[in-house]
Amino acid sequence: MKRVNAGVGAVLLGLALQGCSHFGGASEGWTTLFNGADIGQFNRVGDANWTLKDGVISADSGTGFLVTKEEYADFEIRAEFYAEADTNSGIFIRCSEPVKLTSAVCYEVNIWDKRPAPEYGTGAIVDVAKVSPMPKAGGKWNTYVITAKGDHMVVTLNGVKTADAHDGKHARGLIGLQKAPGVDKEGKHPIRFRKVEIRRL
Repeated sequence: MKRVNAGVGAVLLGLALQGCSHFGGASEGWTTLFNGADIGQFNRVGDANWTLKDGVISADSGTGFLVTKEEYADFEIRAEFYAEADTNSGIFIRCSEPVKLTSAVCYEVNIWDKRPAPEYGTGAIVDVAKVSPMPKAGGKWNTYVITAKGDHMVVTLNGVKTADAHDGKHARGLIGLQKAPGVDKEGKHPIRFRKVEIRRL
């Protein structure tokens, strides 16, 4: 009887572990872009000092991106990030350029609480969808969920919808995680990412 119970317990434990993941799991179609161990899914662009430690990829000086090696059209991306109020960062999607990522060739889902034009600060899609009132992400871990399907894009921050827009300029492209200078242009404001996952729709 003990052997049977042990076997059942092992099976249940195995099923539980199989279903564990940061957000949902591979069984739901999610692919881990950054699993806390390496950044092999990305190319480095620029001179940002990206470092990997304790399951977190971070940069606190320089300017640049981590850019996916694959392009995506319709997808949902989930990412946890930590920023200070004066950190200038963002998640760029559907980028048509691999090394010159801007809001002109990508959609920029912004991370910047102290952006001079606050309507396109944290939670907004720059030049596409304003956020009002702007949420405050500085000084804590936050979760972005970004959905792009056809010309429809939806952004949620910590479970609250912050942007909902239709725009057809960019149908597919690369994804970039940004480190940029803040208002003072020195670039010494940390951005940290962990648990970055994506699934195609």
